[in-house]
Amino acid sequence: MASPPFHFRKFSIEQGGAAHPVGTDGVLLGAWTDISACRKVLDIGTGTGVVALMLAQRLSDRPENEAFAITAVELHGPSAECARGNFARAPWCDQLILVESAIQEFAVPEAGQFDLIVSNPPYFSGQMRARDPVRRHGRHDDTLTHEALLDCAVRLMKPDGRFCVILPPEQGRKLCEAAIQKGLFCNKETEVYARHGKPVERLLLRFENIPLPFERNKLVLMDGEGARSADFQVLVSNFYLK
Repeated sequence: MASPPFHFRKFSIEQGGAAHPVGTDGVLLGAWTDISACRKVLDIGTGTGVVALMLAQRLSDRPENEAFAITAVELHGPSAECARGNFARAPWCDQLILVESAIQEFAVPEAGQFDLIVSNPPYFSGQMRARDPVRRHGRHDDTLTHEALLDCAVRLMKPDGRFCVILPPEQGRKLCEAAIQKGLFCNKETEVYARHGKPVERLLLRFENIPLPFERNKLVLMDGEGARSADFQVLVSNFYLK
């Protein structure tokens, strides 16, 4: 059964055919990522297009009103078609480009380099497989291992660019270790908790080519009464409907 449309303040996401509906991971990545000095952006594995659209909204809201372009790459055909439609209906349709391709095939010199690369990548490996083949495509790293993701990021990121991802803690730590071997350094890490006293559920990670001073902080999503925490509300206030 297709998920219903998801309505944000300035755009809506139709979700029919997508391997994954809109979820908290994508929203966190789209709201958390540093967009300063970014004009050329790449979204790897765009799915419904939600992260690309959130970044487009944020880039269009900048006081300097700089031109920008976002390229979103998606291998899964139905997801690509879903994102293409969502982009076409968005206020920033002229600045959004959908490429239906594996990122490994896209990452050639002709693609150029990007100020910012983002990805909400698949993270299951080995025997951890979803039964539904559509969901398995979005969650399992058969089509995009983390080593391949890093290789593509290295090829496509400008020397002063940034690469931002969201992953569960175990996979995120492993990505940080593997990134060092590729010359990428994690300079910022935000640990995401559902509630105070719960284990960390996700890591938001920012990689750069230069080992800058490391910054670590925490984000708790819900308060003791199950409502959005003040910090989470500030992060997403420009996107979620009241």
